[in-house]
Amino acid sequence: MSLKKILLVFVLLMVPFLGNTQVLPPPIPPPPPPGLPIDGLTGLLFLVGLLYGSKKIYKDSSN
Repeated sequence: MSLKKILLVFVLLMVPFLGNTQVLPPPIPPPPPPGLPIDGLTGLLFLVGLLYGSKKIYKDSSN
């Protein structure tokens, strides 16, 4: 093979690799505001589930 063919093969193999290495990572998102709970509705959902379960148990036991 000639030097031109070897150089051409090398360049064609290196172009995708060099293009892929230039991708920047995404920026870091800002932190959440202090005091803001991530799972604020967990207590409410627990209470609703407890009330629903109590009602269901009471209804099934009365039959």
